[in-house]
Amino acid sequence: MTQKPSNIILIGMPGAGKSTTGVILAKLTSRAFVDTDILIQASQARPLQDIVDTEGHLALRKIEEDVLLGLDCHNHVIATGGSAAYSHAAMTHLKTNGIVVFLDVNLATLQARVHDYSTRGLAKRPDQSFADLFAERFSLYTRHADLTVHSSDLTQENVCRTIINELRTSKLTRR
Repeated sequence: MTQKPSNIILIGMPGAGKSTTGVILAKLTSRAFVDTDILIQASQARPLQDIVDTEGHLALRKIEEDVLLGLDCHNHVIATGGSAAYSHAAMTHLKTNGIVVFLDVNLATLQARVHDYSTRGLAKRPDQSFADLFAERFSLYTRHADLTVHSSDLTQENVCRTIINELRTSKLTRR
């Protein structure tokens, strides 16, 4: 049986607008909203940056994967952390009842939006620049995306309208 997925999952780099867009999109589509970075912080009782500082970026990725694999929700907008796409298992799980939307924002725009990466809790190697992280993750995002929205020059409201219009006219379904 084929059905329309009920969740909209937002992926993309830190600064792409997943959380802000997610809240607006949830309101516009009458869905609940989940920010998985907040779920991670609540489950660990500490900020993401503390996890990276004390246990390293791979520990944060593993915690994120566990949180994503534990998600069981319907009719939600889900804003994932920027490193969610590293876990094929987690992305496969999310896609069982959701459409994955990649908020594609160019590097210059991301750098203008995010000024202090040292407090963002980025799951990256200590020697890795933001530009290197961007290059590494881009192929992961495009691989997992059912829909890509080029949103560098769009407001969050326009990003939401684009997503809603694409989902209305698309044939995106899951078995």
